[in-house]
Amino acid sequence: MKRRSRWLIIVVFAAVALVCARLGIWQLHRLQERRALNRAALAERTRAPLDLELDDTLASVSVNRRVRVTGRYDDSRDIVLRGRAYQGVPGVEIVSPLVNRSGTSAILVNRGFVPTPDANTVPTEAYRAPGETHVTGIALSMSSGGGVPIRHGSGTTWAKLDRNLLSRRFPYHINSIYIQQTPDSVLPSGSSAPARFPRPLEPPPLDDGPHLSYAIQWFAFSLMAVVFGILIARQSSDRPTLRLS
Repeated sequence: MKRRSRWLIIVVFAAVALVCARLGIWQLHRLQERRALNRAALAERTRAPLDLELDDTLASVSVNRRVRVTGRYDDSRDIVLRGRAYQGVPGVEIVSPLVNRSGTSAILVNRGFVPTPDANTVPTEAYRAPGETHVTGIALSMSSGGGVPIRHGSGTTWAKLDRNLLSRRFPYHINSIYIQQTPDSVLPSGSSAPARFPRPLEPPPLDDGPHLSYAIQWFAFSLMAVVFGILIARQSSDRPTLRLS
């Protein structure tokens, strides 16, 4: 290999090492940001539940705040989130609009998991909760996009909650937050215990995510590039020179 080519390879490895190291540092910054957000979320979740009124002002509620709300489910407009699993069992999640007494505003409530073999089809009428209902849960933000509704016979399933698409399907205002019902939460009036299904789910976990493992990978790539660069540089310096006698 020519000397010029060898030094070009060394420069390339040095550049790769710097880029990978920078990406590793960026992932560590992302990890610190996520941990800060997790601390704030945990602080909201551990506060006393906030009693809400079902009106248009719920957008000001802090995400991850523990809340309580009373209303009645509009079971005729249940939302089925397909492709879910709970402890290895396939199924769906049922989300129902909880409507205020005047019928002008509602908040979506993820009531929990229902097992079904195809993780798609479920008779939602079997899980209706008539009458006034008291719900306790975690307030979460509802984004727009990615809903991907698919129609199956007389029903429709969704990949996720999509505020833009869903708001067009209701005759009342839908709030920009929704409630993740927690296991200790819903008790329809006159009931002594919550129904077995839908099974309320725990709030989304507050973990570090993949950032630390990604950072380790990037630093490992950087170290490999440095090692390879050093090996090539040593080959260049250790190469014997020919002398003419």
